Amino acid sequence: MASHVNPTVRRRRLGQELRRLRELKGMTAEAVAERLLVSQSKISRLENGRRSISQRDVRDLCGVYEVEDQRVVDSLMQMAKESRQQGWWHAFGDIPYSVYIGLETDAASVRNYESLLVPGLLQTREYAEAVIERIEPEAAPADKAKRVEVRMKRQERIHDPVSPLRFWAVVDESALHRVVGSPRIMREQLEQLIELSHRPHVTVQVLPYSVGAHPGMVGTFSLLEFADAADSSVVYLEGVTSDLYLEKHAEVQHYSVMYEHLRAQAHHPERTRQFMIELAKEYAS
Repeated sequence: MASHVNPTVRRRRLGQELRRLRELKGMTAEAVAERLLVSQSKISRLENGRRSISQRDVRDLCGVYEVEDQRVVDSLMQMAKESRQQGWWHAFGDIPYSVYIGLETDAASVRNYESLLVPGLLQTREYAEAVIERIEPEAAPADKAKRVEVRMKRQERIHDPVSPLRFWAVVDESALHRVVGSPRIMREQLEQLIELSHRPHVTVQVLPYSVGAHPGMVGTFSLLEFADAADSSVVYLEGVTSDLYLEKHAEVQHYSVMYEHLRAQAHHPERTRQFMIELAKEYAS
């Protein structure tokens, strides 16, 4: 599914390298902005990889940082060129969470906590259609259909026979009791969860009502990790109109500890499968 060059990841790596060069020079983002007659926010966006960067920007920044090794400059210029390419998701037009899709496409593993829904990567088509229909009631039918197709396309990472995404999901029990679409859709969704949970790279745990209050009550989140050591882990927090990406080590560590608590309090994967089998029978009746 992933193309040879992932523009989202290229932007992140390029931004990290530019930040490193700035810090080696002992300059603040404000000082760099003043030298280039641009806003400080532009420098920040370039460094956090949330904005595409032109080769001209790279050339100007390398000039400010007095980078003398032309090989370094050429490498950064190439990364800038690749960061402006389009990923597979661009074919679907304007996708609100396109940055996340780019990260997920290149991730080696994702740890996800869901409080209200079955994780998107594990949803059946009919479940996804029912969810998107209700979450986006005023969206045009074509836009809803596009969202569903993007979700199905993302799932190719789970089914990749060569390098599948390692996916660990902790799902609140309430998500499986909430009838999305119909009892039949819920039964088929549970059957798919049971089937996927047998795969060696997919782990599903249900967090039961009996645990009471727990760290996940602050909201849904995902932890993305990458095979390349140069790519720092990311915490993804989905919002209604905008999303939040946390990359500082202390922030990632905080959420990692939270996730360990959730995993410890959730049903064991085998007990989770039995729970889902029993619940599927209830929906079938």
